[in-house]
Amino acid sequence: MPTVIVEGPRADREKKRELVKRLTEVVREVYGVHHVSVIIHENETENVGVDGELLSDVLERRRGK
Repeated sequence: MPTVIVEGPRADREKKRELVKRLTEVVREVYGVHHVSVIIHENETENVGVDGELLSDVLERRRGK
C-alpha cells in the first residue's frame, strides 16, 4: 500500500478532505492499487525556514507588520 506524506501549513478539515481525496485518486491511477494512505503533518509557520528566514517572519513582512 503506497503512503503519501504531506508536510504543509495548517488547513481546515474540508481542505484536508479534498487533499486526501485528490492525492488518493492520483496514486490509485498511477500505481493501479486500491488502498492508499495519506498522512498530513501540519507545521506552524514559526517552525519552517525559507531561504534562511522563518516563514512566520516572511509572512508578517508581507502583511506589513
